[in-house]
Amino acid sequence: MQPDITALLTALQFADSAFPSGGFAFSWGLEGLAADDLLDDASDVQEIVEEQLIYRWNSMDRILLRRSYAASDVAAVAAVDLQAEAATLSAQLRSGSRRAGRALLGTFVRLGCAAARAYREMTQADPRLGHLAVMQGVVFKASGLSLPMAEMLGGWAVVGSLTSAAVRLGTIGHIEAQEIAISLRPVLTRLLGVDPPDNTPLASFTPLTDIAVSRSRQMRMFAT
Repeated sequence: MQPDITALLTALQFADSAFPSGGFAFSWGLEGLAADDLLDDASDVQEIVEEQLIYRWNSMDRILLRRSYAASDVAAVAAVDLQAEAATLSAQLRSGSRRAGRALLGTFVRLGCAAARAYREMTQADPRLGHLAVMQGVVFKASGLSLPMAEMLGGWAVVGSLTSAAVRLGTIGHIEAQEIAISLRPVLTRLLGVDPPDNTPLASFTPLTDIAVSRSRQMRMFAT
């Protein structure tokens, strides 16, 4: 069977670090861990990224992406968005997720995506809306990507944003970032190989990064 070249090219564009995806202004706790001297080397970074994939993305953000992808209209998407708001206990992570999601939504509005334009009106009316995983489901579906491709992009964005943050923090180098990405391919492949049931409850257990995000900092390079 011939691959869907258009879908592959679309996915490559969205996965490119140069694409304004909304998530690269956030370290999702890595900056706090580095400030507390809890990141010594690439193995520490890899451990954190893998933890985020398994215990946050796969059990929560992936579920939200799937639900927003399946939503029939903007009201249904908003209902998923409110689930994301309620399930994210950290105020900093809630704010970061909304800011990243709204940035992604704004990119697609400027690219002429009608679905993004319609949902942006919802986010303008309700400050609780616009979470990143939910917006990924909206814009990836509107771009013609299949659900498996959308999920793959969502998971890979976690790897890309965290390793990029670690490079900018000076914790790892570019080659180490690529080595981490290579080592985590089988992890993401394994996660994507199992479809979660439709009624799967949202769950997240990443206490180390949650605490790091929540602690007050005098200066920050990243928003989280």
